[in-house]
Amino acid sequence: MIGYRVKSLREERKMSISELSAKSGVAKSYISSLERNLQTNPTILVLEKIARILCIKVDVLLHDPADKRMDEEWMDIMQNVLGSGITKEEMRRFIENRKCTSR
Repeated sequence: MIGYRVKSLREERKMSISELSAKSGVAKSYISSLERNLQTNPTILVLEKIARILCIKVDVLLHDPADKRMDEEWMDIMQNVLGSGITKEEMRRFIENRKCTSR
């Protein structure tokens, strides 16, 4: 799935494989194989070179985007909580009470 993420991010930036290759120093054929999931075990060095040009952290290439959606979902929940007027202290007490009742 790393290859899919590389391709998606490259296309989002309207960058060709040739351009990513030239800027990153990674062979065009290697990037192509990676994007088609023929190459499934790239080195960290290759991922770092690609990530630097795509202006992302290597983690973005390594982790499933579903992880990010979960983080966004938690952010939405917390914004709703804050918007409801609950204070930080009330939230802390709620969490502590849940810890005590779940034991």
